[in-house]
Amino acid sequence: MTGKIHALLNARLLDPATETDTIGGLLIQDGLILDWGKHINAENTPEGATSEDCGGHCLSPGLVDAHAYLCEPGKEHRETMATAGLAAAAGGVTTINAFPATDPVIDDPSLVEMITRRALQTCPVNICITGALTKGMEGTEMAELGLMADAGVVAFSDGQKAIGDINMMRRALSYSTMFEKPIIVHAEEPNLAGNGVMAGGRMATIMGLKSIPSCAEAILVERDIRLVAMTGAKWHAAHLSTADALDSIRRAKDQQISVTAGTAPHYHALNDMEVGEYRTFARVSPPLRVEEDRMAVVEGLKDGTIDVISSQHLPQSADSKRLPFAQAKPGVIGLETMLPVSLRLYHNQEMDLLGLLRTMTVAPAKLLGLDCGALKSGKPADLCLFDLGKPWQVVGSELKSKSKNTAFDGHLLQGRVLKTMVRGKTVFELQGS
Repeated sequence: MTGKIHALLNARLLDPATETDTIGGLLIQDGLILDWGKHINAENTPEGATSEDCGGHCLSPGLVDAHAYLCEPGKEHRETMATAGLAAAAGGVTTINAFPATDPVIDDPSLVEMITRRALQTCPVNICITGALTKGMEGTEMAELGLMADAGVVAFSDGQKAIGDINMMRRALSYSTMFEKPIIVHAEEPNLAGNGVMAGGRMATIMGLKSIPSCAEAILVERDIRLVAMTGAKWHAAHLSTADALDSIRRAKDQQISVTAGTAPHYHALNDMEVGEYRTFARVSPPLRVEEDRMAVVEGLKDGTIDVISSQHLPQSADSKRLPFAQAKPGVIGLETMLPVSLRLYHNQEMDLLGLLRTMTVAPAKLLGLDCGALKSGKPADLCLFDLGKPWQVVGSELKSKSKNTAFDGHLLQGRVLKTMVRGKTVFELQGS
């Protein structure tokens, strides 16, 4: 190492991988973490180093978002890797797992290679790629999993399309064991979900909208758990939202079956009341659930049933949201708000800070087989500095994503990212912080 040393001092160092929560400092050289810990302070900073006082704010590994749609190629009017990267950086996210619902669908190794090159050229944060599980994400013919694995994908998924054909799913799970890559599923039995647009319950009845029964999630989860037990595959439910499905995951984990579960901030922070007055910006898939299910998601995070929080970032154009509720496209943006919304769980004393950060750092990194999400000497300095108590109001039009379809427009949040670094380079700094 020959470059100049930069020291981040007087920081609250938070590293879920080592259960560290202490005041100290971190040294960066040539884009890598040289050293970190409570022993690093202004008095023992190496001679010639530049230094920066973090003001006692939280310094953690950069967040790893295990589930985001970047829309490039083919849907650049909604988002690009460049604009998604800016939003991610503003949210403390240093690694994004890009899902394959692009045009064309990422179901071919040449596309994986093209997107990898494009990301390196245009995106300020790291991007890894999930390849389609079936060709065209049509659920009928398996994609070239082996070739895509060789090209570098970290997982396989058909995104928001659940695979209804049980034999197709059995074959895919069995075949995936050759590559030790997880299959990430949208847990919603497609025949039961049908053309429903919101969760079954009192609100759906009042609003006169077609509903999706909560058991649609649990039924698909139960089906796939049986297949995982038979095949030994790695399986991850991307965004669970119901108490019954989480009970199924608990039982599977108790039986040592290789399953993991995720959720998104809108499922632990919002319920179906949010779609009152037909708010299309609160239309997501799976839909926002009743309050009892929201509380079950919080409990699942508290007891470790849910391993990962991801943004489920899905940009939609204004035109596709300015429609009657049943016709509007589902999806919300979430890269910039994933951490501050999730910090509600800490401020409400529902989760400790290290446990919460684990779901957005080391846990998603482990799921995807990535060597990141932790503070390690000799590893890239991908870092997030945030003010745990800073209050702010979400203004959708001011968010950095190309699309503005946030479910949290107008919400008051506590906690904001001050600085994000990727390989030691500052890619975001909050103005006026």
